[in-house]
Amino acid sequence: MDYSYILKTSKVLPEKLAEFGFEEKNGSYFCRKNILNGDFYSIIELKGNFLTAKVFESGSDERYVLFDVENANGSFVGEIRNQVRKIIELFRSQCCKTSDTKKKYVDFIQNKFGCKGDNPWSDTPENTVFRCKNKKWFALIIKIKFSRLGLSGDEEVFAVNLKANPKIIPEITDKITVFPAWHMNKKYWITVLLTEAADWEKLCALTEQSFELVNSKN
Repeated sequence: MDYSYILKTSKVLPEKLAEFGFEEKNGSYFCRKNILNGDFYSIIELKGNFLTAKVFESGSDERYVLFDVENANGSFVGEIRNQVRKIIELFRSQCCKTSDTKKKYVDFIQNKFGCKGDNPWSDTPENTVFRCKNKKWFALIIKIKFSRLGLSGDEEVFAVNLKANPKIIPEITDKITVFPAWHMNKKYWITVLLTEAADWEKLCALTEQSFELVNSKN
């Protein structure tokens, strides 16, 4: 099962992996954790931007395939998924830096461009718009579910919509932390996650570019 969405909001701390139980092999990291009192075990694999889990029966080492079938229901498979999820959450808390960068980003915008955000939508007060002097916005901070960006999981994350040069958008939308814009014209706008996983210097540069593109339109 794919848990890679964890890595969209978290930055892995390599020095913590061995302590958690990971071993490196051919560029990937593997960790075995017992579940259901040792009757089953899960193999967690970390490879680049991918985090996956598989479940096996301890007696036979045969893979428990129902774990990977999304529409498989029942209390037994549900308990297995619950225990694996707890392992994944423990991995995130012990091996990752997870704080979001929204406050740091807002401070950057206010200091760099000398503007304060406004919240024009009463039903989504967490969404904040930052405008140039021409009243047009160059940055829109939003709270969005991963599924809105084409990713698995319904976890919510802060992100920002920025204007970008259409010629470079295909190059910079890696669909890891930079995506085609949500709810805006994808030809001219992008969405960038405000998480530890994002490249801070790149985020700042993209924001400056967005300001320049919007500010030049009088």
